[in-house]
Amino acid sequence: MSPVLPPAVLHTDVSVGDTLPELSYPVTATTVVLGALATRDWRPMHHDKDFAVNRNGTRDIFLNTPNQAAWFERFVTDWTGPYGRLRRMTFRMLGSVFPGDTMVLRGVVADTGVDDTGCGWVAIDITLSVGDEVMTTCAARVALPLATDDNPWDRRGDRWTP
Repeated sequence: MSPVLPPAVLHTDVSVGDTLPELSYPVTATTVVLGALATRDWRPMHHDKDFAVNRNGTRDIFLNTPNQAAWFERFVTDWTGPYGRLRRMTFRMLGSVFPGDTMVLRGVVADTGVDDTGCGWVAIDITLSVGDEVMTTCAARVALPLATDDNPWDRRGDRWTP
C-alpha cells in the first residue's frame, strides 16, 4: 500500500500574483523527436532536419503542439503535487522551440476562487520563453485541495463541476 502524501499546495496558501517555481529545460533533438513519437506525430518537421530546414524554412526540427502541452501540464503538476487536478488549458504558440534552445516556463496566479460545490480553483498564466522571447502563452485552470483532507480527484458527480 502506498503512503498518502500531503498536498504540495493548498488552495488557502495561494494568492493572486504568486509566482510558480520556474522550470528550465535544455531542448535536444531527442526531446523533440521523442515528443513527436509519443504523440504519434509523424510529420517530418518534427524529426527530419533536412525537411524542416529545406522544405519548411525553419532552422531545425521543432517541438510539436502536444509536446508543448505536456510540458505545460508537467509545469503545473510539478507545482500542485499529486492532488492538483487540471481542468482546462489553452495556449497559443507564437514561435518555435528548437534543439539547442533552453526553454523556461514561468507562471503567475491570475485568479483564485471556490465554486458552489466547495472546490478550490486557481487560474494560472504561463509563458514558455527562449531567452527573452516568449514562444508560447498558456492559461490553465486547476483544482487544488482546500485542506489536507481534501482531494479534488475524489470529487464526482455533483461535487465536480469543472
